[in-house]
Amino acid sequence: MRKDSRLSRMLHVLLHMAYANKPLSSEVIAQMIETNPVVVRRTMAGLKKEGYVKSLNGSNGGWILNNELENITLYDVLMAVGQTEFFTINTDIEHENCAVEVAVNQVLDSILRDIEQQLIDKLKAIKLSELLLHFKNEAKNLNCPSI
Repeated sequence: MRKDSRLSRMLHVLLHMAYANKPLSSEVIAQMIETNPVVVRRTMAGLKKEGYVKSLNGSNGGWILNNELENITLYDVLMAVGQTEFFTINTDIEHENCAVEVAVNQVLDSILRDIEQQLIDKLKAIKLSELLLHFKNEAKNLNCPSI
């Protein structure tokens, strides 16, 4: 099963947008994350709807941040890009009269709910401004050229 990378891709894009401090076209973003500009526009639409980015028209147009990174959490981005399924593990109800199946499903469902809530809490606790700081520190450590 293919892993969903929308969150990491959009975090990548948002940090580049913050660092570039100028509009980035869908074409530039598409090259950055190795996808199609149409996919970029579709994904950015969710971020735009939430007010995190906006698009500018014209020859110098493109996507820019519309909100302070301090006001956006990883969870906010996750929800804006429509990534709502966290795990591929699932329970099945094929034999609802089977005590073994009921017991297994109850335990697994409980574990998955707990883990999902922990993940959500962690994603809500990290702001994009913290991620940008982490990126800048890594860029210094790796002696990265200007991005």
